[in-house]
Formats: sequence, C-alpha cells, structure tokens
Amino acid sequence: MTHEIQITEPVDLCLPDGRLNPAAVGWSRKPLHRANLRGWGRTKRWEYWGVVTPAHILGVVVSNLDYAGVHSLYLLDRVSGKEIAVDATVPLARGAVLPDRSGTGRVVASGGGLSIEIDQTLDGTTLRARTRHVEADLTMPAVEGRDSLGVVVAWSRKRFQYTVKDVGRPVHGRLVVDGVEHVVPAQGSYATLDHGRGKWPYSATWNWAAAAGPDRAVTLGGKWTDGTGNTENAVIEDGRLHKIGADLRWEYDRTDWLKPWRITGSGVDVTFEPFHERVARTNLAVVASETHQCFGRFSGWARTADGHKLDLDGLTGWAEESRNRW
Repeated sequence: MTHEIQITEPVDLCLPDGRLNPAAVGWSRKPLHRANLRGWGRTKRWEYWGVVTPAHILGVVVSNLDYAGVHSLYLLDRVSGKEIAVDATVPLARGAVLPDRSGTGRVVASGGGLSIEIDQTLDGTTLRARTRHVEADLTMPAVEGRDSLGVVVAWSRKRFQYTVKDVGRPVHGRLVVDGVEHVVPAQGSYATLDHGRGKWPYSATWNWAAAAGPDRAVTLGGKWTDGTGNTENAVIEDGRLHKIGADLRWEYDRTDWLKPWRITGSGVDVTFEPFHERVARTNLAVVASETHQCFGRFSGWARTADGHKLDLDGLTGWAEESRNRW
C-alpha cells in the first residue's frame, strides 16, 4: 500500500529552476497543478480524449513531445468493426497549443489532413476534430461537485509526470463518418480525459485501463508508477472519487491480446474481456512506440474508501499496454 498525500490547494509542478516541486507530489480531487515546465528535452505534453458511445469508440490525441507534435484521430464502428485512423507528425510540434492547466484554455493542433480544437471553460469542454472521412463535434459538460483524479508521479527531481484522469464524463454531440451523421446520445455515452505534463525517461512502459457506466467509473494503471509511492488508481461512485493506494498486478497474454486480462491487488479484483484490439506503431529508429489498446467490458470490483465493494460488472472501456522510446 502507498501513503499518498492529498493536494488541496493550487500548486506549481516545478520550481523556478525547472526541477520538480516537492510540494506538488501527491493526488487531488480536481485539477490544482500548474504545469510550469521549462526548457527542452524529455518534456512531454498531451491531451487524450477517449469517447465510448453505443455505436462508436473515438480517440483524439494532441501532443507535444519536444522534437515533434504527434496528433491522431481514431474511430471504431462497434457494429461493423471498421477502423479509421489518421496520424499526423509535425516537426517541433509547430502550431500545437497545450495550456499549462487542465480544464482551462484552448488545445489546438493540425497537420496531415487532421485538425483538432478543444475549448475548456468552467461550463465544460467542447471538442471539434476533422479529417477527410470523420468530423466530430462533441460537448462534455461540467458536473458541479464531480471529482477527477490528479496525481504527480516522481522518478526523480528531474523526471516526473503530472496526469489528470477525468473518467466517465457526460458527453453528447455528433459524428459524421463519410458524410453520414451519427448522433452521440447523452444516455449511454461517456468521455474520458488523460491530461499529461512532465519530463520522462527515454524508455517507458505503462498499462492503463479506464471504463465507465451509469454512476460508476474506474481508472487503473501499472508499470510506470510501480514503486514510486503514487498511483493513478481510483474509482468514482456517484461523482465521488475513492483513491486506491496500491500497486496492481496486470496479467495478459502478449501473444493473444484478445484473451481476458486480469488486474488485481489490494482493493481491486477486475477481469477485462476485450472485443477489439487496436494496434499503433511508430518506428523512427531512435524514437519508437508500440501500443496495444483493447476495447471491451469489465467485471469484478474495487473497494471504496468506506470499505464496500463497488461492482464494476458491465462497464465498457479499454485496457492498454504502451512501450515507448521517446
């Protein structure tokens, strides 16, 4: 078990010299960190929105990895299994805008036939993304009093990551796929944000799972946080976040990603049954990544702060392994 400090007041992620601010290490129920990163080299910034609807799964990424902006849109038709993936790599991340606070300001990126605009206000977030074949126009309204998970994970004073996992946000809007409009209904649709800012080691591997359903959501991580004393593990019930302070054990078959996964540990016993695998690879010699993101359904439970087991049966979302040299 970890012994994590809860952050309750606004705090800068970094000291004036660019190193990690020790007072920033911990977790919060809402975004309180200002990612005042300095300099160039090993600095990573990204916004990822994953949206699950009854008919589709959408993923949108804007990222600045120092040497390049790597942006993408991915769409899965849950009925036909058809995938549409558009990736854009922009040298030195020219034109990419990523604010230093989660939930405020604009996120902008374009390149390779892809344009993304994300506007964040106190009332909520709007996301507009366009490619040749897909247009997304979505609204994720803010819910007063609803928690998200912010956490700072530190490997050292020079290598650290701040992440916000806002899981199971309400969402509505529309998708246009090859000229055909699809309504994204508020009922049965959920959006999840992964906001990341930090300075990473050259080689890193992580697991992440996220899922949502009526009045429940879960985020579980592994590998990259192990042994640091902080985790990105939590469940949300009726808008209230329950932090899980334990490193978890991930079991899955790297030769058959569609076999059931197991995620277990103190306070967590989860089975994930995939129905679709997405593979994303990049190999630019020194820089390379490979991600296996599986979409599927969850079962099992996670224990809340008051000791009861929150039933996770039937939640839909994803589990992934990502290996990076960056």
